[in-house]
Amino acid sequence: MIERHVTFNVIPGKEEDFEALFKDAYGIAMSKQPGFVSVVLLKEHEKEAVYQMLIRFQSLETAAAWRDSGDHKALSPKIKAFYKESIIQVYEVVAQR
Repeated sequence: MIERHVTFNVIPGKEEDFEALFKDAYGIAMSKQPGFVSVVLLKEHEKEAVYQMLIRFQSLETAAAWRDSGDHKALSPKIKAFYKESIIQVYEVVAQR
């Protein structure tokens, strides 16, 4: 299983729009993809416009298939309109409870 941590520096004043797009479309579309495990959107407690999206897929291949999907391609410009920068880190899940 792999986990992608995506940090978003959201444009100040666009936080509610960013959260709404995640809740109403982005997370739903992702959850329908083969190999999807989970996704969580976190808001940093001390910095209003910094978010972390934790995404789990069964493999690198299923994660790549999400990024190549029509849903992702349609939603990507919409979510990009709400942030200045994103940083991605990919991890292999080696243990969990």
